[in-house]
Amino acid sequence: MKLVIAYIRPEKLNDVKQSLYAKEIYSLSVTNVLGSGRQKGFTETYRGVEIEVNLLKKVRLEIAVNDNFLEPCLECIKSAGKTGKEGDGVIFVLELAKAMRIRTGEDGIL
Repeated sequence: MKLVIAYIRPEKLNDVKQSLYAKEIYSLSVTNVLGSGRQKGFTETYRGVEIEVNLLKKVRLEIAVNDNFLEPCLECIKSAGKTGKEGDGVIFVLELAKAMRIRTGEDGIL
């Protein structure tokens, strides 16, 4: 089992979700986050005062998948989340030692 953590642009969330659903990957968690990476932010003028915005809005996806769903999951995120511009995001893949359903106590549920 793997845990896929992806940071994407907020406007690409629906595209990524639809792409995942098409590959029958339905279980995911979505969180709105702020962060900075290579994009480093931008400067903005508000009421005549220049403001540096270095924490940008992103969406964090957490998706637990079986090993046979890993590559389709990664491809969905890469293709649907890509704009070709800096700040498209990043994907991390972690080993998931165990998954358990709280209601039933069922082990290895993915």
